[in-house]
Amino acid sequence: MNAWINGRNSTRIDYRDRGLQYGDGVFETMRVRRGQVRLVEYHLERLYAGCRQLKIAGPSLLALRRELVRIAALRSEGVLKLIVTRGSGRRGYRPTGRERCTRIIALHALPKTVLTDGPTPVRVRLCATPLGLNPRLAGLKTLNRLESVVARAEWQDARIWEGLMLDVDENIVCGTMSNLFLRSGSSLMTPVLDRCGVAGVMRRWILETAGDLRLNPVERRIRWQDLSEAEEVFMSNAVVGLRSVGVIERGRERLRHSAFETANRLRKRLDLL
Repeated sequence: MNAWINGRNSTRIDYRDRGLQYGDGVFETMRVRRGQVRLVEYHLERLYAGCRQLKIAGPSLLALRRELVRIAALRSEGVLKLIVTRGSGRRGYRPTGRERCTRIIALHALPKTVLTDGPTPVRVRLCATPLGLNPRLAGLKTLNRLESVVARAEWQDARIWEGLMLDVDENIVCGTMSNLFLRSGSSLMTPVLDRCGVAGVMRRWILETAGDLRLNPVERRIRWQDLSEAEEVFMSNAVVGLRSVGVIERGRERLRHSAFETANRLRKRLDLL
């Protein structure tokens, strides 16, 4: 069994848990590399930022860090998922403030494609499912991911790696499971996430690393026209790292990109972590 609930090897959770009842919690999906969690401090910072925003009393940081280190060491390569909910409570949306958080950790095998397909450009599509606007939750990785679930169900074509999601104003915000980057000249653009979307830890690392590659990182609204004018497009998340985008579909329309050097340079730096 590769699941732990509040430190105990278990798969059972109280049906009254507010994470189950209302999606009242946050989570992190982390890459285990060489028996360690890659960018663990970034993950922990985002997790606790989410807890503060939701007013969830999170677990002890020191104890949680130790637990992650211990569990990650069980696999050389893998995926570690951490969920923190507000805990069990009485019926109704309003928390009492007396709940004790639930922490769930699950360790999974790393998909083989992560190791074999990294440099291969992918095909992505534009999704019909929009992201709603909520500035108070923008950037957080909460348990409420129904928009991504519905968007990901839009296609069955195994050739399509990811779907791009728009907000209700038709700005391109992110993928169902990833963040988006566009390069034009020395400008490295990514959608601003002030109204919706998830601010990924890999997105943060790329923005912080861009200057080392003499790139100017810019967060701004992104439209379809920006994709067509970009020299290079790639996507990122904590598990796969970076994936170059070769084709973007919007109905019968196709955008094609053949420049991949920025993603390749960033990937080489990431491989050192």
